[in-house]
Amino acid sequence: MSVLATATTDAITNNLNSLWLMVAAALVLIMTPGVAFFYGGMVRAKSVINMMMMSFGAIALVSVLWVIYGYSMSFSSGDGWLIPHVLANPFHDFLLTNEIHFKGGTELGLQSLDVHGLAFAGFQATFAIITVALISGAIADRAKFGAWMVFAGIWVTVVYFPVASWVFNFTAGGSTDGGWGQHGYSDGGWSVWGLGVNDFAGGTAVHINAGAAGLALALVLGKRVGFAKGMAKPHNVPLTLLGASLLWFGWFGFNAGSEGAVDGISALAWVNTLAAPAAATIGWLITEKIKDGKPTSIGAASGAVAGLVAITPACNILAPGWGIVLGLITGAICCLAIELKWRLGFDDSLDVVGVHLVGGIVGTLYIGFFGNGIGLIDTGSFYQLGAQAIGAFAVAIYSFVLAYVIGWIIQKTMGFRITSEDESAGVDTVVHGEESYSLDPAAV
Repeated sequence: MSVLATATTDAITNNLNSLWLMVAAALVLIMTPGVAFFYGGMVRAKSVINMMMMSFGAIALVSVLWVIYGYSMSFSSGDGWLIPHVLANPFHDFLLTNEIHFKGGTELGLQSLDVHGLAFAGFQATFAIITVALISGAIADRAKFGAWMVFAGIWVTVVYFPVASWVFNFTAGGSTDGGWGQHGYSDGGWSVWGLGVNDFAGGTAVHINAGAAGLALALVLGKRVGFAKGMAKPHNVPLTLLGASLLWFGWFGFNAGSEGAVDGISALAWVNTLAAPAAATIGWLITEKIKDGKPTSIGAASGAVAGLVAITPACNILAPGWGIVLGLITGAICCLAIELKWRLGFDDSLDVVGVHLVGGIVGTLYIGFFGNGIGLIDTGSFYQLGAQAIGAFAVAIYSFVLAYVIGWIIQKTMGFRITSEDESAGVDTVVHGEESYSLDPAAV
């Protein structure tokens, strides 16, 4: 093949992969409104606007921060590290300047664009957005919107952006002689560069990260008024089912898009994103039937999300059969895990801990046993399981500690939680001056 033909083929492939990334990014972006609907249906009718606004606020704030410095903090390399493999320079690719520059001469004013780089930057922005939005479910019914936005801006900067660089930022081609760097990553965050942690689409960076932060905020804000099992039923179950549907739909972009290319790995990730959550739905419903006597639609929706969470880190490395097993196990475990808040006394309003933290840990550790070519079953080695455990718990501890500190400072200064009186009256009216369902005849 001629040099020209090779260059043309490469350009076509690059453009095709970039197109897929942009489509996948749109799918992932719709997941955050999906979170808003999923969470919004499960809260009180007097809290649904506040609940959904926290997701839409995340879209607005994180999108801006990502373009300004978030992408740079997450995906700098080489001389872009302030602390090698740990902390990247927020000004290395400030305002995405490395993807956009201006040509001179006769082309003055014409932008030269790194199409694939921009597509990747847009795709990864949606991960940062939804990670922040997921946290909000832990503090439903009782948080000030302004305080939430302050928390979101600080947390995404000091927690998510660095963690994303640990997990997602790597360059192939490093040492293969064992020990640190043994998995062939010459640059990038410590999670992949040093340990070779397999987190394909964000089991640690997204779900464990968000779940640990949600637990921290639930402890900072305290329990809702009247906290007890069965205290509040979902006010709109169809809204929650709509949210779960949007989440599952968008998750195909979340997982399959993380390959950054149209190939066999993206196809495998797609199939696993179908099979594992389907099995998790079954696992949750069976467990719920045994435990409570009735399978519920909220249980079906929650089971599907739990399965999606668990398959996220593993969708590139599991045969579909093992993906189904993972789904069944995760559905059952997460169905039981949501009971922990009643036993331990922390008010995780919408089960962020039980679904995202627990589901993320299960999926991340499962790779250590059943990951194709790297897990214990195939290799007889516990190395990968140890690496997965270190990655999972390091992110959990880091996120929990910083989220607790940030939340505590906000609570002690500007106040994070609304008063008990305002909580009883309804956070929507008090904070936003709106009602989700107007009973005013003039509004009909």
